[in-house]
Amino acid sequence: MITFKCKMCGGDLSFEPGADVTECPYCGTKQTLPKLDDERRANLYDRANHFRRLNEYDKAMNLYEQILAEDRTDAEAYWSIVLCRYGIEYVDDPATKKRVPTVNRAQLTSVLSDEDYLSALNYATGEQCAVYEAEAAAISEIQKGILAISNNEKPFDVFICYKETDENGRRTPDSVLANELYHLLTNEGFKVFFSRITLEDKIGSAYEPYIFAALRSARVMVVLGTRPEYFSAVWVKNEWSRYLALIKAGENKTLIPAYRDMDPYGLPDEFSHLQSLDMSRLGFMQDMLRGIKKICGKDAPKPQPTVIQQVTAKTGVNVSNLMKRALLFIEDGNLTEAGEYLEKVLDEDAEYAPAYVGKVLVTLKLRNEDELKTSMQPFEDMNDWKKALRFATPEQSKLYEGYMTAARDYREDKRCEKIYDRAMGALKAAKTETDYTKARDIFITIPNYRDAKERIVQCDASIEEMSSTKYESAVGFMNIEHYAEAAGAFKEISTYKDSAALAEKCEGLDREKKARAAAEEAEKKHR
Repeated sequence: MITFKCKMCGGDLSFEPGADVTECPYCGTKQTLPKLDDERRANLYDRANHFRRLNEYDKAMNLYEQILAEDRTDAEAYWSIVLCRYGIEYVDDPATKKRVPTVNRAQLTSVLSDEDYLSALNYATGEQCAVYEAEAAAISEIQKGILAISNNEKPFDVFICYKETDENGRRTPDSVLANELYHLLTNEGFKVFFSRITLEDKIGSAYEPYIFAALRSARVMVVLGTRPEYFSAVWVKNEWSRYLALIKAGENKTLIPAYRDMDPYGLPDEFSHLQSLDMSRLGFMQDMLRGIKKICGKDAPKPQPTVIQQVTAKTGVNVSNLMKRALLFIEDGNLTEAGEYLEKVLDEDAEYAPAYVGKVLVTLKLRNEDELKTSMQPFEDMNDWKKALRFATPEQSKLYEGYMTAARDYREDKRCEKIYDRAMGALKAAKTETDYTKARDIFITIPNYRDAKERIVQCDASIEEMSSTKYESAVGFMNIEHYAEAAGAFKEISTYKDSAALAEKCEGLDREKKARAAAEEAEKKHR
């Protein structure tokens, strides 16, 4: 029996070697199992799952990547990376008393289109696939809810990242400093995400949509702290690591580390390439404000009383001009300004379909409508897109339907291309029947893509040739009465011709041969 830790609750699981699905006796959760070929691999999994249960997703993901580096066919390692990427935490459902997933790291890309999820399905057994698909469907529904809320949030200018409470539940000095910075920036007209205030009317399980919206929209993140361990606290790191990932992906964002009462060398290694600020320095707040204004490209406007203005132009003309400005901003990548003008358009005409399409472009960070055709991020379920379809004219509907069809085809082509490349890699490296079978099984998932059908035939021919050679060798062993060797050889190709039956026959003949030999030996001793 093999012992392994439950990936939901951490309880000990016991199962037979070769099992790929089991049920935890403690939390009752049915779950998939990894390939546990040796103790080292099992320890790696236990350690990675330990970090994931503590929500230290980056540490866990690094360990899962190590496992994959040794075996690229481990379905469970791919799925575990998906759990880290989407920040999946399993919590108790009060109604069912079962463990259910929550999403702590929402993504624009649906989990159902995630490359590692698709790889997990490719290498999983049938029973594992059923579990993965059920979990992915649940995560996808949660993600849709998060995106629906976050898409309705107005964009932020600055995100303040800090640790609110210490290990005893008391407010940290970081929280006080963050509060000062928050009021300074809001008084200057900036929209600031500061969890103590921004999330004060939200329950903990509902934080993610608002954090996700702020991370995506904020032009600047200030990460401040007074202790090295506060910078590395799980939820603090969860925020700044996701923001850094957006920067690495090409987003026009800036992260500013700010420290006080500590050595700057105690800052996370990930900040080593960034210019950090000492909060104890005289004039720090003013320098910070000036820097943020410079990054945002303009002085933040002071809040002004609302003035109701008379619109003298005709509504149609005003909408047209405002929309032109919005599209120019989108083309230039000035998404905050574009969003503001699109809201002005909708204030004039709440049913103007192109404005909702523009909001989708802003969310996806695309430069024009034509780029929707090659969007890797699904947009069909976005609220703004649904409104665009709802208010579209017949001509617009036809155009928008075309965008959706082209995008689906494009994503499917890219998905198939990656699977095809992996299958070709497996085929080129194949040396045994098992290798060719794995390559064929991958090609079978995309039978109509490129020359996949011909490659399947090629794999089958190689398997047939190797199996035929082994079959002839096994028959040779059988003819010279080396029945044990023959039985072993036939078992290796048990699905080929009558190999299974011949393996069984050879085992019987081998037993008879051994029995005769034993009888003859006994008779010799008797004499």
